[in-house]
Formats: sequence, structure tokens, C-alpha cells
Amino acid sequence: MEVQRVLRMNGGDGETSYANNSTVQERAISKAKTIVEDSAVALYCTTLAKSLGIADMGCSSGANTLLVVSEIIDAIDRKCRHLGCPSPEFRVFLNDLPGNDFNTIFKSLPGFYEKLKRDKGPDFGPCFIAGMPGSFYGRVFPTNSLDFVHSSYSVHWLSQVPPELQKGMGGLLNKGNIYMAKTSHPAVFKAYLEQFERDFFLFLRSRSEEMTYAGRLVITLMGRRSLDPSSGECCYIWELMAQSLMDMVSQGIIEEAKVDSFNLPHYTPSIQELIAVIETEGSFHLDRSEIIEINWDPTNDDDNMLDKFTSGWNVAKIMRAVSESMLASHFGEAIMDDLYKRYGEKVAEHLSMEKTKHINLIISLSKKF
Repeated sequence: MEVQRVLRMNGGDGETSYANNSTVQERAISKAKTIVEDSAVALYCTTLAKSLGIADMGCSSGANTLLVVSEIIDAIDRKCRHLGCPSPEFRVFLNDLPGNDFNTIFKSLPGFYEKLKRDKGPDFGPCFIAGMPGSFYGRVFPTNSLDFVHSSYSVHWLSQVPPELQKGMGGLLNKGNIYMAKTSHPAVFKAYLEQFERDFFLFLRSRSEEMTYAGRLVITLMGRRSLDPSSGECCYIWELMAQSLMDMVSQGIIEEAKVDSFNLPHYTPSIQELIAVIETEGSFHLDRSEIIEINWDPTNDDDNMLDKFTSGWNVAKIMRAVSESMLASHFGEAIMDDLYKRYGEKVAEHLSMEKTKHINLIISLSKKF
């Protein structure tokens, strides 16, 4: 799988688009808001810079993209007003893979700028926003050009499927699964962890070279509490997808070899694994970390109990928005409606027995002087 070519969130604003099915990500941004704002204000108070370079790595598209930008700008602007000094110039860079729906973002910018002008007044800013396509597993920006970097729900996507999964056991190491699972060979967990360690190390090293001396970095990603990488809290949502695919194999809709040869470029680390890479890379202090939980179906909370089929379909649409491009490139677009229908039914049955939550890790880092 060529990840840079096939990994993208569903574009546009249709029924299966990421823009209309990113409530889990919006909840994560909301829960991380205080940490992001505190880190951004601490950065400004350290430098009192007249111009700030801000990057959102893995920005995707839709309302969440500019929501994060707004929160960072608002926090710094409030601090400037409190200090009685003019707000800095904001240079904002939105980064994602080239297949991202940047056009939808750019079309929303005139309205965003107009709202800033209306809300902040004539003395604000100015603010300049640009797209920067490319993989964040490597350099994207010039040296010492960024002051604040944010990334939400992106770093758990790997740069590639671990190449070791194509070795051993007849050339396919993870037969019948598409991710880490209870039935996976121990070498599968090792391969995924090592790929994540390589990728996250490169992410941190690249950002450290791009950031100024006082730079700050806040990352939110899917992870796990458990030290067990096969824990259901991080893997079961994908096991249900594998079961849906294997049902289609049993009915002759797709070939079993197709399932055996597909693995997700994804890893959900523990906080201990994150910290180990941060310490090994060595460019950043870990200032703060939190673990938060979000329902698989974020609309189904204690105040808004939905029937299992509604919740199952909600989860299926959320997962389709982030995974369809990869699955369609391997299995073909023709089966996608059928696949996600089956998947939604399996999720519904699971949620009727257990209200399951995503585990999310939030870390705030500062660059070492």
C-alpha cells in the first residue's frame, strides 16, 4: 500500500464526507482545548514575538481544521489584550498529504478572515493562512520557521504498513486480520511498534529542526491505557471491520487472499511508548500529558441514548470517512456500501452489550533550548 497515495479523509460535504462525519475528532479537539490554549499562551509570553508561525500537521478538511486555528489565535489575542500590547502577525500553515481536500479549506477562508476582522477589530493581526501539502514524516518547513505546532488525530497514522508483515508465514504474517488483533502473531505487534517508533522519532526530529528555540508542540492521538497492544480498547473497532470482510469472503464476494494481504497503516500507542520515543529523540521536554475517553458514537451519551442500530450506523459513517480511501483502493469501490452496512450492524450488536470508548492521548511538549 502506497500510504501517501491512498490515505486521505473523504472530501467534499456529502453524506460520507469527513466534514460531516468527524464528531469524534471534534470532541477530541474540544477536550484538548485547554492544553492547546495554555501551551500557545506560554509560548507567546516566553517570546512576545511580533510574528508567530503556527502549523497544524494533518489538518484534514471541514469545520475542525479552522476550529483549532481559531482557538490558538483567540487564546493569544486575549493574552495580548490583557497585557495591553498589540496582537502579533499570525502565519498559519495547514499541512496534510497531497490528496487532502485543500480546496474545501481554501473556499472557506474568505468567511474566516471576515469573521476575524469583525470579532477582533481593526488592530488585530493580520493573519495569513496557507496550505503545505506533504508527509509530516520528514521536513515540511524551513529551519526555525515555526513557533507552535499542533496535530490532532494524525500521528497514529503510519508512514507505511510495517514491511515485516509481508514476510514469514508464506509471505503474509497477519492472515485473517487487518490490524493488530487477539489472534495476531506476536511478530505483528513487534512490527507495528517498531514502525511507530521510527515514524514518531522522525516526526519529532523534523519538527525540532523546523521550530524556533522556544517552540511548543501539542499532539492528540488515539492510543490505549493498557500495555497490551492487542487490547480491545484500541483494536476491537478494527476487528469488527475484519470480521465484516471475512463474512464477505465466506459468501464469495471477495477473495480471502485480498483480506490476508491488507493491513492498516495505523498504531495506537500507550503513553509509556510515546514517552520512550520522546526521551530517545531528545529534542523536547514533556510538559503535560492526559488520557481522555470518547464514545465510539459521540452523539450517544448519557443525555442522548440512541438505539443500537442508529449508533452502529453513526460509527460506520465515522469510520468510513477515515478508512474508505484505503479499503476501496485495495478491495474496490463496488463493495464499499455493502461492507460498511455489514460493519454498522456488527458495531450495533457490540454497542448493545457494551458502550465502548476510544482512548486518546494528549501531550504538550516544549523544545529544549
